[in-house]
Amino acid sequence: MKVEASNGEEEKRSGSKRNGERLVRGRRCRRRTRWRVTAIQRLFLACKSVFKVPGTVPEPADVEMLQLLLDKMKPEDVGLSTDLLFFESKSSSKGTPRITYATIYKCDNFSMCIFFLPPKAVIPLHDHPGMTVFSKLLVGSMHIKSYDWLDPVTSIFSTPSAKLRLAKLVLDSEFTAPCNTSILYPTTGGNIHTFTAITPCVVLDVLGPPYSKEDDRDITYYQDHPYRKYSDGDTDQGGVEDHCHRWLEEIDVSRYLKMDVVAYLGPQVIDG
Repeated sequence: MKVEASNGEEEKRSGSKRNGERLVRGRRCRRRTRWRVTAIQRLFLACKSVFKVPGTVPEPADVEMLQLLLDKMKPEDVGLSTDLLFFESKSSSKGTPRITYATIYKCDNFSMCIFFLPPKAVIPLHDHPGMTVFSKLLVGSMHIKSYDWLDPVTSIFSTPSAKLRLAKLVLDSEFTAPCNTSILYPTTGGNIHTFTAITPCVVLDVLGPPYSKEDDRDITYYQDHPYRKYSDGDTDQGGVEDHCHRWLEEIDVSRYLKMDVVAYLGPQVIDG
């Protein structure tokens, strides 16, 4: 026998149903909020917590945290697809391939930016004064060479010119994405480095703090020259080349190094 519910019972059931629907909607809203926290937003929040003031050198635990976040970054996390027509249009058999970059975020404490390098493009040997830099290769293959200053110069090294300063080789290798994040510090880890694109490349950089002419953190470019070992005081050119050390000479590359600036079109970071 079918028993009809009374009006009171119907109201209770309707109320329970409405409460249940509100609960489900609330859960869905909370889930959507969590999903909106993008990978680039997590990286931004981590950088903001680590680089609290200009000149911060991250503690080992903070370095590990940022490295883990960057190691997981993928091209789509910054709005890139697998379509590399952009690089083909920028590449040319004539002249120097143009490099393009986009700034994701920049403040006095740190900056986040992306560099786009067509094949054969070169970012010349340059330094990062007082800076800690995280570089994540997102797309492509590139050759990286880096140095640290050998300072002070000991008596076994003779300086051929006041314009040259001796540096030791830290890295001279090829990398292909996906690969681990590289890290350099103000005085160690390969603070002076150069990138050469083998294929179209995309590099995500975190710099803490960013370059600043006002704070004596302007970029300086260098040319490396062979260092030769000599015996018995001999200083002729017959010495044996030492591949672990190089003389670095400051140079001006402003005439031929041109970079195009484009707007960052990937997921935005929310500062607040």
